[in-house]
Formats: sequence, structure tokens, C-alpha cells
Amino acid sequence: MDRQRELCDILNRWAYEYYVLDDPSVSDREYDKLYDELKTLERESGVVYPDSPTRRVGGDPVAAFTRHTHIMRLYSLDKAVTDDELSAFFTRVRKAVGETSYTVEYKYDGLTVCLTYENGAFVRATTRGNGVEGEDVTEQVLTIQSFPLKISYQGTLEVRGEAVMRLSVLEKYNEQHPDEPLKNARNAAAGAVRNLDPKVTKTRNPEILFYDVNYMSPNILSSQEETMAFLKKEGFKTFPFFRVCDSGESVKAAIDEIEIGRKNLDVLTDGAVIKVNGLSVREQMGYTDKFPRYAIAYKFEAEEAETTVLNVFWQIGRTGKLTPLAEVEPVDLAGATVRRATLNNYGDLTRKRVKVHSRVLIRRSNEVIPEILGAVSEGEGGIPVEKPVVCPACGSTVKEVGANIFCTNEKCPPRVVQKLTHYCSKNAADVEGMSEATLTVLYEQKNLRRFSDLYRLKAEDFQGLEGFKEKKINNLLSAIEKSKRIPLDRFLYALGMGGIGRVAARDLAEYGSIDAVKSLTFDELIAMENIGEITANAICAYFANQENAAELDRLFACGVTPFVQKRTATGAFAGQIVVLTGSLSSLSRAEAQKRIEEAGGVSASSVTGKTTLVIAGESAGSKLEKARKAGIPVIGEEEFLQLLNAEKDD
Repeated sequence: MDRQRELCDILNRWAYEYYVLDDPSVSDREYDKLYDELKTLERESGVVYPDSPTRRVGGDPVAAFTRHTHIMRLYSLDKAVTDDELSAFFTRVRKAVGETSYTVEYKYDGLTVCLTYENGAFVRATTRGNGVEGEDVTEQVLTIQSFPLKISYQGTLEVRGEAVMRLSVLEKYNEQHPDEPLKNARNAAAGAVRNLDPKVTKTRNPEILFYDVNYMSPNILSSQEETMAFLKKEGFKTFPFFRVCDSGESVKAAIDEIEIGRKNLDVLTDGAVIKVNGLSVREQMGYTDKFPRYAIAYKFEAEEAETTVLNVFWQIGRTGKLTPLAEVEPVDLAGATVRRATLNNYGDLTRKRVKVHSRVLIRRSNEVIPEILGAVSEGEGGIPVEKPVVCPACGSTVKEVGANIFCTNEKCPPRVVQKLTHYCSKNAADVEGMSEATLTVLYEQKNLRRFSDLYRLKAEDFQGLEGFKEKKINNLLSAIEKSKRIPLDRFLYALGMGGIGRVAARDLAEYGSIDAVKSLTFDELIAMENIGEITANAICAYFANQENAAELDRLFACGVTPFVQKRTATGAFAGQIVVLTGSLSSLSRAEAQKRIEEAGGVSASSVTGKTTLVIAGESAGSKLEKARKAGIPVIGEEEFLQLLNAEKDD
């Protein structure tokens, strides 16, 4: 047993040198030799010490994550994205406690985890969850080597860190798994820790960077500076960058260091974290309902890059609007290879001095199509982009309405395809599998022109079309048939009336039938909260159009049956008006909205006085800020999924 204890201590020291200090003192072969000896002794003795490195191999898959209540709530951070917002934070601190010192650290982009220790021994690991409760991920975290299983501190301790996957590790993993590459380092780290199979966690090689003591009893610390020294002393891996600043100016200088340095890091970061240094000063400042008043995250601008415009072409939407889209020299940006970037309209294009062969600055955020910010230089032989005088797709005349250009031809091919695509989308008729590419083929080869033409399609219509085999054909026909029975609000949205989004469509559906909506007057329409004069005119014009009336008759004759969807009074979101902001990693926005409504809620597009809940995903923006100022409850993606899963279990 003495030898077994000795081996544990030696191997833990070597692992600390390798994984925490990045300074190994022995070869892998020498480590493996002693590790195998330890396993043999453990088999013979039947004893495995709590801090034995053999505990880190990754056990059997767990059936489900169990919930764990944190000893002390784990708060998220308020954020600043401008110098003015950061200065406002300093002003609030000075008003509360006077002049004080601050610390500045990197803000890592991964998954927050909380580790608990009792009497010097590691007890469990959990995710942050909603701040009060998290998921127990002990088995998964045990496979990670960047923290100790035994520490010298003998009280009760919760330490906080960020599980990350280094960019070099991600690259190597994707080389070894070309059939199932991981999308980005943030999702890869979160997916590793929140995977029911610990062996999957181990294959992804995440690590944890520690930055906070969430709870300590008895408390022996008085500052963030002491906290970081304590974490290092006890063997937790910390990031080497740490600044103590005595003024707002020195904080900004440290943030500038981070912004420059992060471009060469092997860890994904998206900002800096500023904290009041003294713990007693923090106690004076306290907390809001959601954030500590003594800390803030300074988020950097969305990622930007320079590239060259190769060509500019015009995209025609379902309303006939022509939008300039630039083909650019491929460039890596925010975890993706960008080949196209958008401009709002012709005026935007000229104001930003964008020409073919221009060198331009582009920005990508929230995983949407990148935007051109402006020309850096015109480049050699820059070719001006001409304003269209006819539609580039059909040759029809165009008209200018304000800053935008529209094709005047209702039957313009890409315009028709876009209308059909909108009709088939998830939040509309939800014809699963009927993509824009499929609709383009059917438009070009099978004369698909109207919504009602979808319901006349037969299996033989797909024969001879490339890529359409029996299973795919049957699935499409089944989805088309299923879409005939459709909630009235989704049907109104699917028709594509000008200005009618999902919220306005839901309001109109409250009238109970298409006939009731058709009979609404202009004055009745503009009296509704979400409908203005332009939209009211568009609705009146739609129902006054004889072709639209005929198309509605054709749809009904094909068996399309809109119905008023009764909202459940007992679902997880019953009675709630819910706004989604930011991006969710596990669900598309459309799917999330659908799930909210299935659970009795109303999914709204903007924060108003009637909003009762905001769900904030990654890179949430102005809607989140508005909700905070109005005191509207906000939850994150994890809590949202918990509510949905609870609904499903019930």
C-alpha cells in the first residue's frame, strides 16, 4: 500500500507538470510504466485511492444527467460592447465604493463548470446550468487532467472554470475524424462535457481553465489576486494572463493587450472580464437579480477580415427586391470559410465604395451571412457595379421604392421559387424536405408555379429527376399531404402577404377564419398592435386581388384546411409571451419557436410591454438589453431545454 500511495503521488506530480505547467519532466513511456504498475497494485489490493490517476480513464455511459444545487449561486456577467458602457461600469463602481483596484482576465468561450471539494478531496463537477442548479458531469470531468483530485485546503470549496478545447486539438481531432468533424471549439468543448458517454469526453481532450472561487468555508481569501494565487498553489490550471489595475485607463490598456494577443492564442476567446479586486468591496456592491455589480464582461466586436470582391450579383427575393450579394475570395472568419457577403441595397453598395476587385472589410457574427463593412482599397482595375435597369433574372423593368430596387414581374422565376420556399418553410406549411433546390428543379422541369401545384404532385412527376429515389419521393409526398392540415396563423404567414410576419399572422388568426380576416377593414387592421398602415394596405390589396382569391379557392379544393390552434393551458410556457434572442446551439430558431408554441406559449419577435420571458442564446443583442432594463425574466438555453424536456416527460 505504501508503494501504491507513492505511485499515486508521483504520477499526479508528473500529470501536473504535463497538463498544468506544460513542462513535462519524464517521457510518456516512463509515465506509462508506473501507471501500469499502479493498476496492477490496485487490482491486487482492491483499493483505489480517491486521487488515483486511474479514476480519470472514463467510466461507462450514464443514463442521464442528474441535477445538483450549487452551494452558492453562479452568476453570469453583464456585458459591455463599447467604451462608453465600460466607462459607465467604472462610474457605478466609484459611486458605490469610491476608487478601487480591478483585475482583468481573458473571457474564454467554452462551457462553465463548477468543481466541489470537501476536506481536501474532489467530490463532484457540475455545469453552471441556470446558476442555482446545474447538471452533474463528474464522470465526464474526471477524464480531464487539468485539475487536482486532492488539495491541501481542508474546508468546503467550489471552484469555477471554463471547459475549453484548444484550437490545435480541434484541428487534430477533425483530421482524425473527417466523416464527423466538429463545427467549432466552443460547441466541441460543451459537447464533450455534456456527453452521456465519458469516453467521448476523453477522446476530445478538453481542459479546464480556472478563474474563480465560487464558495469557500472557512474563507481565507481577500481578493481576486489572492484567489488566482490560491488556485495555482492548489494545482488548478489557470491562464497566464492576469492584470491588476488601479484605474479605468489601465483596465482599458489591459483590454487592448487581450484584443491584440487573442489573435495568436490557441484558445477561443471573445472578450475580457473585469472584476473589482477586493472581496470585501464586492460584498458592499452586491448583486442584481442576474449579475454581480462588481464585474463585467467586455465583449469584442464580431470578427472581421479583409478579402477581395470577385463579383457582385443580384439576388431576387419573394417580394421582388433585388439585393446585391458579393462573391469574395475565400477567407476564414469566426470559425467558417466565407465566400459570400451581403450588402443591403444599391445605395449601401455605393456608399461603402464597393467595386469588383475592391479590397473590403467584412464582419461575421451570430452565424449569419457576413456583411461588407466597406472598401479598404479599390484595388487595381476596380470595376463599378452598375445599378440594374431591368431585372437580371427575367429582364422585366424594375422600380425604385425608397432605397430599394424591385422587379415588377410577379412571375419572375427566382421570385416564384422564393415564394414557394417560404410557403414550405418550417414556420409556414412545414413541408419537410422541400428545399429551395428541390423547388427550383420542380419549377424548371415540372412547371411548378403556385402553392396549389404542390398538392397536385404525384410520384410519377418525380420520375427521371436526378437525385429523386423512391424513398425521397414518398417522404416528400407524405410531407405535402401532412401540410394540408395547418394552423391558421401559419397558413396566413405562408401566403406571404407584404409585412405579415409570424406575430401579425398570429394576431390575425385570432379572428378565427380566412373569411373573417378577409372581411377586416383598413381601420380595423391598423387598430391592431402589430399592424401599421403599410401592412394594412398590403393585406387589403392581397384579398382584393382576383388571382389570390382564385389561388385560395384552389388550395381549399386540394384539401388544405386551416384551423385555429387551441393553446394548451397547462404547458411549460402556457400564458407566456416569449422572445428568442441570440443563437441556440441545439435547436434552430424555427424549431425553438415551434416548441414554445407546442408548450402553450406565444413566440414573439420583439420585446414589448407584453413580453413575459426572454430566452437568450449566444451573442444575444439589443433585445436582451431591452429585457434587462424592463425587468423581464431572462433564461439561457440550458434552462429552456430543461423546461421543454420536463414538458415532454409530463
